[in-house]
Amino acid sequence: MRAVRSPAGTTAVLLVLALGSVSTASAAGPGPWARTETRTPCASFNLLRQPYFGETHVHTVYSVDASIFDVRNTPRDAYRFATGEEIGLTPYDAGGQPLRTLRLRRPLDFAAVTDHSEGFGESYICFTPGEDGYDSPECTQLRTAITQGEAGDLASVGNTLTGLLIPVVALPAPHRWSFCGDGGAHCLDKASIVWDDIRAAAEEFYDRSAACTFTSFVGYEWSGTPLGANLHRNVIFRNDDVPALPVSYIEQPTAKGLWAALGTACQQGLSRCDWLAIPHNSNMSAGKMFLPENPDHSALTAADAAVRAASEPLVEIYQAKSSSECKPGVGTPDELCAFESTNRLTLFGNSSPSNTFAPLSFVRNALKEGLKQEQAIEVNPFRLGLIAAGDNHNGIPGATREDEWTGHAGILDADAAAPYPGGRLSTQGRSNLEDGPGGLAVVWAEENSRDAIFAAMRRREVYGTSGTRPIVRFFAGHYSNGICSNSNLIETGYRRGVPMGAEIGAVDRHGPTFVVLASKDPGEEGLPGTPLQRVQIVKGWIDAHGDAQEKVVDVAGDANNGASVDLATCTPTGPGFDTLCATWKDPQFNPAERAFYYARVLENPSCRWSTHACNSLAVDCTDPSMVPADLQGCCSTTVPKTIQERAWASPIWYRPEGIGRLKASVHYHAPGADTLKLVAHMGPGLAPRLATEDFQLVVRDDDVILDATVPAGTFVQSDGGFALNDPSGQFGGIQQASVAPEGAAHTIVRISTVGMDLSRADRTEHAVEVEIRIGSLVASHTRFWRATSAVLRTN
Repeated sequence: MRAVRSPAGTTAVLLVLALGSVSTASAAGPGPWARTETRTPCASFNLLRQPYFGETHVHTVYSVDASIFDVRNTPRDAYRFATGEEIGLTPYDAGGQPLRTLRLRRPLDFAAVTDHSEGFGESYICFTPGEDGYDSPECTQLRTAITQGEAGDLASVGNTLTGLLIPVVALPAPHRWSFCGDGGAHCLDKASIVWDDIRAAAEEFYDRSAACTFTSFVGYEWSGTPLGANLHRNVIFRNDDVPALPVSYIEQPTAKGLWAALGTACQQGLSRCDWLAIPHNSNMSAGKMFLPENPDHSALTAADAAVRAASEPLVEIYQAKSSSECKPGVGTPDELCAFESTNRLTLFGNSSPSNTFAPLSFVRNALKEGLKQEQAIEVNPFRLGLIAAGDNHNGIPGATREDEWTGHAGILDADAAAPYPGGRLSTQGRSNLEDGPGGLAVVWAEENSRDAIFAAMRRREVYGTSGTRPIVRFFAGHYSNGICSNSNLIETGYRRGVPMGAEIGAVDRHGPTFVVLASKDPGEEGLPGTPLQRVQIVKGWIDAHGDAQEKVVDVAGDANNGASVDLATCTPTGPGFDTLCATWKDPQFNPAERAFYYARVLENPSCRWSTHACNSLAVDCTDPSMVPADLQGCCSTTVPKTIQERAWASPIWYRPEGIGRLKASVHYHAPGADTLKLVAHMGPGLAPRLATEDFQLVVRDDDVILDATVPAGTFVQSDGGFALNDPSGQFGGIQQASVAPEGAAHTIVRISTVGMDLSRADRTEHAVEVEIRIGSLVASHTRFWRATSAVLRTN
């Protein structure tokens, strides 16, 4: 392991390195994605990608569980806040003026408003006088609950919310409110008004100019909560070509049904439509979020797993309702998994330290389960990139500062009688002590546009933070130990390996070298960033006995640096690092064992939101009996006074059958006479499958450069492997091909084509993806290719 550490004072130079802006490859060129919309090209385009900070989970007045808490902010207000405008917050005075305001001093780069689709029409009807159903018992009860909440009767609000929502989102066979009519036609008709307004708001705030200052996405939340188990998903659409209505839990009460219905309404029904779903709060799913089975409890097939992996490439690892990464004692001994951990088993359940959690309530265990499934059926259904979000129900995306948290559910957290600076601080009844401000999603994209950011999410080149803004890079490949001192680190990372979210095969018998580079949050006006403490790599793998294992390794920094916080003033003291960079090779690497690796970056300790709030209220816990009941949380010994803010980089998956090394080139000749040559080093045992399974090679950037399929049985046995010699190039242009073992550990795939039209391969330096399929086995590898006037090739 080699590490480079940068104490205070050297951030500027190394931050430039982390951003990847020092490189010969930063000139404009195509990204590895197609453009699906008409817009002015972004003036800022970087092939080495830039970090964009955003929010994929926020609610406004269009969510019933926000409106009942007297939240009045609309999707437009949420976007105004995300772009830096001040907006008002609940509670309101008699004249309708907000008693609190907030402004995001560091605007976001992108955001998606994701209101609960279950209730779009119902909510519109209940708040629009004269609508058929406005005077229904349900609508009357909803409006009355808001009035009761304004008067401080939070119990009535909670009871009403539960009573109204359970039939809609918590029953295995959900149903709409009484006034919706046959098939819910009346409510669906009015839901279209809400959905159209959500779409219009996203379009109004999307910056289509060359400045590309802000990207908004059309989205919503599918809110299935059968018997209280949180199975919610946020659905994000790639562009403005979206279905006429969202698919809600009422129409499709299983995630599999959701994916199928969206596939029909979106990809099959519209020309430019694409989407992805992001599950969240698996920590409250009672272990049901990541069950490796179909809704009828049948085992997953390879096809089932492939659909799930394609539909849900990301997971929300952290948000306001605590962390879903892991929990000490639930499949892990990792003590850092106690970070912001709730003791609630389900969304509507009570918090108790005696609750027993199912292992598959947590993302790390799901990642391990994905390896086990891949071992059995060759496809990993839980190949999940990691992001974080807020789930704020006040319409304030990105409001994640601990020292100014305003709560996340309107009058449930702050009313006119008690406008707390944070959530409610009691230990009984309504309490927010286990909640927090939530986190942010960060994507590495070439530009700030819908296509670029969506493509980054699709390929999982993303990471999540607990609310601060450190910058994190993570690569795996064939690198020297001195790469951390290389001014072209980022370019080398992409040319000789793969980034976070990707997969890799055996580079050599010692396995890939991992490189992680982290820079501290540069901070904002009045709030400097907190120094980094250390960087870890978390590994999960399947051992020779088929059992899932894990370990956590410190690769840079110092866990015992002595940093601390003055709890009375929240002033930090002690040393830390502005930048940390390390290379690491797994000393236990076994080329036969599939594994994942992700980086976790830890800041020095800082004050938790509750400590800031208690200090601002001047709570004195010297004599707890003198502290009011609604502030007893300030004196609780079970609530941490400090936290360690952190970031989680998406995993890199090691696959024994994957592509470890790749050498390829496109040679440009006369028009229609271009040729491609490729050599890929993959895992063992692949050649014999060609007798019964198709072989497919796809090479793509923003276009498909080559897509060739050789039918099963076409290859013939030759020198221990299988070969094809076809001067006609009838199979997609492949002239010669061989798939042959090299020793016991590798398969070498060699391909060359006849002269053909490969002009879709852009003649500039850019990222190119190679995908090799043999039956249900799929291996992909993306890296930067160099370009000359006559040749495009890998390093």
